[in-house]
Amino acid sequence: MSSDVGVGVGVSPGNVPVYHGSNLKVLDMRVRLAELILRCVICGLAILSAVLIGTDTQVREIFTIRKKAKFTDMKALVFLVIANGLAAAYSLVQILRCVLSMIRGTVLFNKPLAWVIFSGDQLIAYLTLAAVAAAAQSAVFAKLGQMELQWMKTCDLYGKFCNQIGEGVASAVIVCLSTVVLSAISAFSLFRLYGDNKEKSSGGW
Repeated sequence: MSSDVGVGVGVSPGNVPVYHGSNLKVLDMRVRLAELILRCVICGLAILSAVLIGTDTQVREIFTIRKKAKFTDMKALVFLVIANGLAAAYSLVQILRCVLSMIRGTVLFNKPLAWVIFSGDQLIAYLTLAAVAAAAQSAVFAKLGQMELQWMKTCDLYGKFCNQIGEGVASAVIVCLSTVVLSAISAFSLFRLYGDNKEKSSGGW
């Protein structure tokens, strides 16, 4: 009777380790693939956003005075370009690590490395969030103006400039959201090393 109950609940020594090991390997592969995709998205869109904003200019002639609008006229846009550049560079380094990990299959993923990746992902997430928030606020003022402070609607004069800036900011928003998701993934990868399966998961990355 005791033997039958043991088999019924699935505690056979010959089956359980294989089942859990297989599940852990599938989970590792999915997490690694999701991380790689997100880092590629971040790298590509961050570069796109920086290029769109950094190369955007428009010249208008107002009362015989030529005025050239460029992203350096708004400090929030300069901050956004710098943040996107840092996010792209960091993501490129992490993409190389992910590819190497997937090729070799047995790259050691220990606690110190996990903490470095987690800290870096958190820093980039906060950096891009701050940059996008600042740029979005400036974009609202440029689009709608501020009558109380007698700030004119800049986009009424520089429509092409504002449209391209809008595309760059939209790309940066996707970058920001992706970094937030990625920081959650890196947090999961870090804190599961402190769980019951830390010995099994430490060699899968």
